[in-house]
Amino acid sequence: MTDIAALLGNEAESLLSYQCKGIPKDMLHLPGPDYVDRVISQKDLKPGVLRAMQTLYNHGRMAGSGYLSILPVDQGIEHSAGASFAPNPIYFDPENIVKLAIEGGCNAVASTLGVLGSVARKYAHKIPFLVKINHNEILTFPAIYDQTLFASVDQAFDMGAVAVGATIYFGSAESRRQIQEVSEAFAHAHELGMATVLWAYLRNPGFKKDGVDYHVSADLTGQANHLAATLEADIVKQKMAENNGGYNAIKFGKTHPNVYS
Repeated sequence: MTDIAALLGNEAESLLSYQCKGIPKDMLHLPGPDYVDRVISQKDLKPGVLRAMQTLYNHGRMAGSGYLSILPVDQGIEHSAGASFAPNPIYFDPENIVKLAIEGGCNAVASTLGVLGSVARKYAHKIPFLVKINHNEILTFPAIYDQTLFASVDQAFDMGAVAVGATIYFGSAESRRQIQEVSEAFAHAHELGMATVLWAYLRNPGFKKDGVDYHVSADLTGQANHLAATLEADIVKQKMAENNGGYNAIKFGKTHPNVYS
């Protein structure tokens, strides 16, 4: 068995003994072997989506635990292929990305239309595919923070993917368009019986104040999570909070400051 305390080192005591005072544990829908039956099945989803979710939760070394380990590799678009893959050039070959996910016992592999589509006939039945349908290409200069659709839900469905994923940069000037695009895409994916995953990130220069980066504040990222759930994302990817009080710090609250404290 993995020694979790040893892996956590000096932080083990504070992390493993921590108890949240604001939200009681019994109010949470915690992961478990019955998570799809207990939680997901209550949603207004077609049976095909439940099957897709169960496929994700039942694959790999964490199968049946209620937890997911997904290998996401879209660095070729988001961070430049040269910078990302040159240290390990075998990963310029899309097949090796999928093989890494399989050998690592992942529940699924998430990547681009080009990566997964190039090996779909060989691997789509061996590990669940999650197709990322939008990206922030990095050749625009000066850089902008926008997620653009690179693929369609139908293309992901046709290659045998069980899920689609997208990113929304909440807070960016383009976020309203992204919300509309992703909402429509997720609704179509659910109609086809596919699961949906949202990377709910924040992007706005104004979220940095007095040397503190509130892109990772608990209250602002919590709001992004809520927006993701409102779009009916089945799984939400969020960065771990590193601070709190973003609403008050950037003076973004709509009502009395106590509402955001």
